Amino acid sequence: MKKPSPNLPCPCGSGFKYKKCCQKYHKGALPATALLLMKSRYCAYALGLADYIIDTTHPDNDDFTDDTVRWREEILAFSRGTLFLSLSIITFSETESEAYVTFEAKLSSGLLREKSRFLKEKGKWLYYDGDFTV
Repeated sequence: MKKPSPNLPCPCGSGFKYKKCCQKYHKGALPATALLLMKSRYCAYALGLADYIIDTTHPDNDDFTDDTVRWREEILAFSRGTLFLSLSIITFSETESEAYVTFEAKLSSGLLREKSRFLKEKGKWLYYDGDFTV
């Protein structure tokens, strides 16, 4: 995948340029909320930033594996084969250490609706799991 242009609109749908939005998280800044993490993960999938997806996934997630080479290739294959058309946030709730984000992502393969669960550990939000909703 080619390097994302910092001056293009951010794929998360914020309306800001990538450099003023999710790029800072992809470069190491910690999202202050699980909602920001969720949006930056969507953006990372859209841009093929597999390492960010791996780094922001909770170790107890079913997809988590120590075989990061294979996992990275799976993420990149999904990202290359999918057009990420839009992201809509349906609901968001957050406590000190747990959060839920329900979202709809329009993808070239169809509509994805998920209620994602995030846990905060050692000051860092991580994607724990998600349930597909109708």
